[in-house]
Amino acid sequence: MGIWDFLTGEFIDVIHWVDDTRDTMVWRFEREGHEIKYGAKLTVREGQAAVFVHEGQLADVFTPGLYMLETNNMPVLTTLMHWDHGFRSPFKSEIYYVNTTRFTDLKWGTKNPIMCRDPEFGPVRLRAFGTYTIKVVDPAKFLSEIVGTDGEFTSDEISYQIRSIIVTKASAALAGSNIPVLDMAANTIDLGKLVAAQVSPTLAEYGLAMPEFFIENISLPKAVEEAMDKRTSMGLAGDLGKFTEYSAAEAMTTAAQTSNSGMGAGIGMGMGMAMAQGMAQQGPWGARPAAAAPPPPPVEHVWHVAENGVTKGPFSKADLGRMATEGTLKRESFVWTPGQDGWMKAEDVTELAQLFTILPPPPPPPAG
Repeated sequence: MGIWDFLTGEFIDVIHWVDDTRDTMVWRFEREGHEIKYGAKLTVREGQAAVFVHEGQLADVFTPGLYMLETNNMPVLTTLMHWDHGFRSPFKSEIYYVNTTRFTDLKWGTKNPIMCRDPEFGPVRLRAFGTYTIKVVDPAKFLSEIVGTDGEFTSDEISYQIRSIIVTKASAALAGSNIPVLDMAANTIDLGKLVAAQVSPTLAEYGLAMPEFFIENISLPKAVEEAMDKRTSMGLAGDLGKFTEYSAAEAMTTAAQTSNSGMGAGIGMGMGMAMAQGMAQQGPWGARPAAAAPPPPPVEHVWHVAENGVTKGPFSKADLGRMATEGTLKRESFVWTPGQDGWMKAEDVTELAQLFTILPPPPPPPAG
């Protein structure tokens, strides 16, 4: 073996790429003058593809494996170069490594609200955001349509374009879904599949695919959310009459216990006047206390009547007596008054039971 053959065997050209980043989609193999030795070893690892570009024209695409760059392994490039089987000198060509793994956790979101017509609330504005995953499925098309001559192409360089496509398709899908706003959270999976199906044909033109697409949240404007929260709170309050009484009592108690509170001072003044009146009635020391004042007359109750799910009132007892006479208030009618434990039938309320036992007056005596 001659010294030249020995050196030729020792200095074997090796072409490979090891990626230690998480966002590089395409990387160009750099070589001075782009000269690649005939018979060089090309290593393409799993999750990669190698694309040869000769004089601006896309030549061969290599899938994962180990290759010896010879005429029998490069049919397209061999045709372009018009090589014969005796070719041994270096050739000039650019090699682009394409990452074919998935690029995950890419963000998307609507920059402006989406106008939709909700069947319950009418016109509403929605915002949505989530994540998606892309991968290169056609390295040659991706290189020719997107990358061009960029020596190092990252996912950030195309994410803006993909987000624009997603937002356009997502806006159309949400606006045309006819799903009520309150039910969209339960249908995000189906909506995500619908958006992904509409985006995929456009990405296929770039040599890309979208294996996963997620809608993480669909939200309403803040003012609308606050109005919905108030509506929910009203539903949780239950009986609004009892809730109002309870809230008023709580407010009075809190105000009375709060220092420098005008309401607390008013309550204290009222209590002081009541004590002063009591001391004045006792007279001088040792005097016989005056007779106790009669108790105040009982407070007449006011009543509410529930009929067919509708509450009417308030009515006085006299009003209920007339209603019982007219037949609009029956024994089985449900009534309620402040302090009563829930709705009760009128005949079960002691104060009202007598309204149904009073006999009507006899007919008047004859005239003359």
